[in-house]
Amino acid sequence: MTSSLANQLAAAPISWGVCEAADWGYQLPPERVLADMQNLGIKATEFGPLGFLPVAPAPRAAMLQSYGLGAIGGFFPSVLHQEGNDPLPAIERELDAFEASGATVLVLSADSGAVSYDAKQELTPAQWKTLGANLDEAVRRAGERGITAVLHPHVGTMIESATAVERLLNDTGANICLDTGHLLIGGTDPLELVRNYASRVGHAHLKDVNAELAGQVGRGELGFTAGVKAGMFVPLGQGDCRIAEIVAALVAVKYQGWYVLEQDAILSQAPEGEGPMADVRRSVDFLLAQ
Repeated sequence: MTSSLANQLAAAPISWGVCEAADWGYQLPPERVLADMQNLGIKATEFGPLGFLPVAPAPRAAMLQSYGLGAIGGFFPSVLHQEGNDPLPAIERELDAFEASGATVLVLSADSGAVSYDAKQELTPAQWKTLGANLDEAVRRAGERGITAVLHPHVGTMIESATAVERLLNDTGANICLDTGHLLIGGTDPLELVRNYASRVGHAHLKDVNAELAGQVGRGELGFTAGVKAGMFVPLGQGDCRIAEIVAALVAVKYQGWYVLEQDAILSQAPEGEGPMADVRRSVDFLLAQ
């Protein structure tokens, strides 16, 4: 990896098992997670779920700065498809916090409103219209503040399947978060997506997956949470997402955004020794060797 790409390397707390989903597992404190990131030479991080870092923007920014980490922004589930439900006030409040913290990327997911990611979802034509209008407006308002808003295709949300991803790209003006693992699980080849829609990649979550387990989750034979527990997500280069080719394709089109290392993890208890940092180090080493 070139030095410029090394400067685009970032992380997210989910690699340490920190997640917004209910009953996800043991949650490490931010001091442990941020210190691990610092030790690995990570340049910036996403915020993680609400409450992981201080809620107030100034203390949040100060905490990240104390570990030498820039504030990217991060994942924000939002119910975008329900008529009569206005998601924009909550998005505006999040944008307020992002702006005050110096964050630059709002990663929206088309949340189903459920408490887990294990159920499959499908939008009606009317819901597609509502989602598209809300999403385009969220992108516009974020852009007015100098913040990039992208839509994250994600297992268990309204945008998961290959058909939904394709329609999102064709029917809205929103760019996407290229989450290599969630795309593959949902049936989209992430490398082909980069080749066909490189200009629509606004943010990148790099994760690698075991294709056999991913297929079981994608077909509904195994729940998403169970798949994570079974080891569906693996260090970069050890799975079936063709990460090296994806990164090369992004470099070829001069992608300037972040490469966020994300290996979804669930911890059953406080880890001994390095814990999750060991897998993140393997992913860092893989990228630096490209």
